Order: sequence, then C-alpha cells, then structure tokens
Amino acid sequence: MDKGCIKCGSKDAAQKEVAMTGTGLSKIFDLQHNQFIVIYCKNCGYSEFYNKQSSTGSNILDLFFG
Repeated sequence: MDKGCIKCGSKDAAQKEVAMTGTGLSKIFDLQHNQFIVIYCKNCGYSEFYNKQSSTGSNILDLFFG
C-alpha cells in the first residue's frame, strides 16, 4: 500500500519551522517561545504541526506519511 498525504494521497511534502506566542504575558509581549515543525502537502496544503523539542530525534516526514 502506497502512503502519502491523508487528504489527497500526494507524496510531495515540505517542512517549515514556525514560532508562536502562547497565552497570558507571552501573548501580550509577543514572546514566540512555542516552536513547531510544520509538515505540509504541496498539492492540497494539508498541514500537521509537531512540537520541535519533542520531535527532534525522529524523521518528521515519515510521521506525516504514516
């Protein structure tokens, strides 16, 4: 069975790193300490976020394709 994007089946994916604010004081002061790796399908745009600190030891693209 071929694996790919769970929405469209495409195997064309890419990744980006993003940072986001949290709640409370970090939101008020725009402190973007929440870091994620985003894996997205280049065909349909479906995206999954992975916590950067807890997922550094594994291949994130393999997780996206299940």
